[in-house]
Amino acid sequence: MLIECPWCGGREEQEFHYGGQAHVPYPAAPAELSDAQWSEYLFFRDNPKGRFAERWVHSAGCRRWFNALRDTASNSFIRVCAPGEPLEGYR
Repeated sequence: MLIECPWCGGREEQEFHYGGQAHVPYPAAPAELSDAQWSEYLFFRDNPKGRFAERWVHSAGCRRWFNALRDTASNSFIRVCAPGEPLEGYR
């Protein structure tokens, strides 16, 4: 499978590592969270069938992080973009 790095172009899947769900906001007052709330922030993520915003790192290439919109049913990448850029098509 080829993954499109925003900086290096298309590369083999083995050069990348999955970084989890994208757009998960850091808690506003982390010192005030209970252990259960921290656990939910750290370990609980969406797991949809279909379009899903994810973070990836080109670990064997430029070593930069980027966001991707991927269809989890077909395992196809719909769009990739640098962090901070809008990820169009995300629900």
